[in-house]
Parts: sequence; C-alpha cells; structure tokens
Amino acid sequence: MKVSLMITCICDTFASNVGKDTVELLEHLGCEVDFPQLQTCCGQPAFNSGYVKEAKKAMKQMIKAFRHSKYVVAPSGSCIGMLREYPKIFKGDLKWEEEAKALAAKSYEITQFIVEVLGKEDVGATFPKRVTYHPSCHMTRILGVKEAPVKLLKNVKEIDFVELPIKEDCCGFGGTFAVKNEFISTAMAKEKSQHVTETEAEYLVGGDMACLMNIGGMMEREGKNVKVAHITEILNHRETSR
Repeated sequence: MKVSLMITCICDTFASNVGKDTVELLEHLGCEVDFPQLQTCCGQPAFNSGYVKEAKKAMKQMIKAFRHSKYVVAPSGSCIGMLREYPKIFKGDLKWEEEAKALAAKSYEITQFIVEVLGKEDVGATFPKRVTYHPSCHMTRILGVKEAPVKLLKNVKEIDFVELPIKEDCCGFGGTFAVKNEFISTAMAKEKSQHVTETEAEYLVGGDMACLMNIGGMMEREGKNVKVAHITEILNHRETSR
C-alpha cells in the first residue's frame, strides 16, 4: 500500500524523530512511504487567526502536493483535522472544491490509519514503562479520533497503561491561544501537569507534538521527571529493556 507522509510544521521543525518513527512504523506494517516535497503548512495557524485569504494559499499548495497520493498520513490529529475542513473552506469554488474533497477523503492521522485502514490494533511493539495518554483537543473534537490511539497503546507488550485524570481538558496550547492568552494558558498547562503527576507515569504520550511540547515544557520547569513521547515512538519500539 502506497502512503504519502505529511510531516507537519511542528514535527519538521522541532521533532524530526517523529517523522522517522512514523515512516519506520508504516514500513513495518507493509506500506511504501513517499514524501512529496511540495508540501507546506496546512494553513491552520493563519486560518484560525482570521487570515483566510492567506491560509488558502497554503491550502492550495497542499492540494497540489498530494494530488496524486493514494493516502496521506500525518503524525498529527490537528493537521489532518485541518485537511478535513478544506471542503467547507473551498465550498462553491469550482476550481478547488472537488480537489479539496478528494484530499480530505484520503487523509488520516497515523493511529486512525493503522486501525481503520490497515485493520491493525497490535503493531508488535514492546514498551515496559508506565505510560499515560493525553488526547489532544483537535484530534478528539475536530477529527473525532478517540479510540484508535488507546487501542494501539493497550496492545503494546509489557506496557503499564494508566488513564489520565480529566483527560478531556485542554493543555492550554491551542495554537495562537497560548500567545494571546498567556496567563490562562499557563494555568491550564499547570493543571494538566498535575494530572500527569497523579498517574505516576514515566511517560506522557500523545498524538500531537504541540501539546506534548507545551505540557512537557511546563513539567520541565516544575522539575518533574516525566518524559514526553509521540505515540509513534512507543508503537515503533520493539526492544525490551529486560
């Protein structure tokens, strides 16, 4: 099965290892992965800030970049959620609406793709650590991916998976929200950090690096010894430490 990787801005700039783990995981599951180099930002930051005209330029570039892809997979529920909004944004535009629909229909967050398209709930990973999972807002509320990540994590061998208290709460990042509402965002991140502490987890895992960077930064400033890891790092781990 041929798959095109959409790397996302955050992963490309701050967490290139996530791209590596995503590719290795997909190849382990029998996929042939390519990387369309014309891809750019999905347009979400500009769109959410009200710059629709400017955002559409990036969106059109993404449509062109993945025009010939069979599937588009990204290690981010937030960015894929944005691609799924393209048909609404280009509604009535005779030149771009149909292509926007085509891109939205073939775009998947990585765990969603593994479970819903590949039909896998056990990827053969082993991770003998205590882990909790943060369900990011865009991934759960916009994209609607709630069960796939948890199913995959619970099937990881030797993992000690524990539910995160009040997991539905936002971490306080929210893109430009963290910049425009600094004090509220900080308070939300502190609350999320406290909930992670309550689990006594060694690792905080998530599907969106922006959230993990936000929570991880807060925990680091608080002096907490909890590592953050994108879910692909866990699912791509095949060696036991024993």
